[in-house]
Amino acid sequence: MYIFDTTLRDGEQSPGVNLNTREKVEIAYQLEKLGVDRIEAGFPAASPGDLAAVNAVARAVKNASIIGLARAREQDIDAVREALKGAQDPCLHLFLATSPIHRQHKLRMEKEQVKDTARSAIRYARQYFDKVEFSLEDAGRTEYDFMVEMVTMAVEEGAYVVNIPDTVGFLTPYEYGNIFKHLKENVPNIEKVQLSAHCHDDLGMATANALAAILNGADQIEGTINGIGERAGNTALEEVAMALETRQDFFGAKTSLTLSEIARTSRLVSKLTGMVVPGNKAIVGANAFAHESGIHQDGMLKEKTTYEIMSPETIGFKATKLVMGKHSGRHAFREHLIELGYDLTEEALNEAFAKFKILADKKKEISDDDLFALLEERLADAPELFQLDSLFVSFDSEGAPTAKIRLSTADGEVREEESSGNGSVDSIYNAIDKASQEEVKLADYSIKGVTQGKDALGEVHVALTQDGITAQGRGVSTDILEASARAYVDSLNRLVEKRKTYGRRDNISMI
Repeated sequence: MYIFDTTLRDGEQSPGVNLNTREKVEIAYQLEKLGVDRIEAGFPAASPGDLAAVNAVARAVKNASIIGLARAREQDIDAVREALKGAQDPCLHLFLATSPIHRQHKLRMEKEQVKDTARSAIRYARQYFDKVEFSLEDAGRTEYDFMVEMVTMAVEEGAYVVNIPDTVGFLTPYEYGNIFKHLKENVPNIEKVQLSAHCHDDLGMATANALAAILNGADQIEGTINGIGERAGNTALEEVAMALETRQDFFGAKTSLTLSEIARTSRLVSKLTGMVVPGNKAIVGANAFAHESGIHQDGMLKEKTTYEIMSPETIGFKATKLVMGKHSGRHAFREHLIELGYDLTEEALNEAFAKFKILADKKKEISDDDLFALLEERLADAPELFQLDSLFVSFDSEGAPTAKIRLSTADGEVREEESSGNGSVDSIYNAIDKASQEEVKLADYSIKGVTQGKDALGEVHVALTQDGITAQGRGVSTDILEASARAYVDSLNRLVEKRKTYGRRDNISMI
């Protein structure tokens, strides 16, 4: 199965995309590494800049056929001739619309005029090119009998490839596949040309239509990396390649692509075109090999094929990603902690998992840094004489902030207090002092970000002193005020624990 890549031509026609010569050459080199058979480098007649860019690609690439697009006009064909000077394996891609709506409203031609115009253009092109591809623009909406006439004419005139585009993404897979079947059965000497499929994704069926064409005799698939292109885009070549690879039992066809270059090619095209790949994009999306559901993660840990039909390494990704989030289960959580170097007891695991679930409700995705902060906070905790049950802070720029806190003690007593201060953190700490009935001094207070983004974890360090004893506490949360309260209570618990051990002694610092 031949792969015809039109990322540099149809892909560049995506609104907002404008590749310069250097960028086109860089993508072309990567397409060559990917193993693409044919690269459509641009539309030389469109501008002097595009002609120069196509020429640069033609001179740079040695292991793929380089193609230039032309309308059925001699001046367009001449522009492609100029652009493809120096190409190792040049090919002209000639097109003319054939559907009733295009004949009537765009070309204002009758059928015979369309046929004669195409014939003349192919004859002119064949004087200069051994390889000419002819496309029936909007073939998907062209009458079957006229399509057979046009393809028959192209075969007679020596076309190398005949392309049957679903230009506006209108057809269903059944309809599109049937066109290829019909042409195979009704065009004389059809075996002398390769039939090509070029699909657009307006109804979300471009890849399905391309695969239907393969099942019905197509020899070449045209498309783009990441499926970029006019309007809703083109057939995504990586999807076709992996469908054929994964379902060889069904399609009985494969490409010559180096599949391990797919991810790298996708990233390069996304970077240079500025078109971001959606996370849920098949094959190359960030979530294509990511699993968050606890049920899925459990299955993946037991046997990857339960939820993964292809390996991420096949296309150049490093590995499957088990996303830590609110849907993750205990099995995946435990395995991930082991990977991070934590082998917890059942009791510690249960406690850490509970805290993880609370954090996961606040964050979309939990990073390893989040887990480190969470676990280090938990593992370093002193016995909890006091536990923070709830916190409410009220702030008014024209008045003093107030804080309400509820603490519970180790013996089950619940204490609620409210206090104000010269800031939100000060009011929280005053309320905790009242509830704990402990007289302490704040020796140090610092904040740092653990992770990045708006929902990042904040980490607060607090040092409290009392009668010569100093203890440090730590708190983490997506809310910095909550982290501050947790750090203060943690430090308070450590202080009380040290006091039990060392008693009230002056000038002793036990940090």
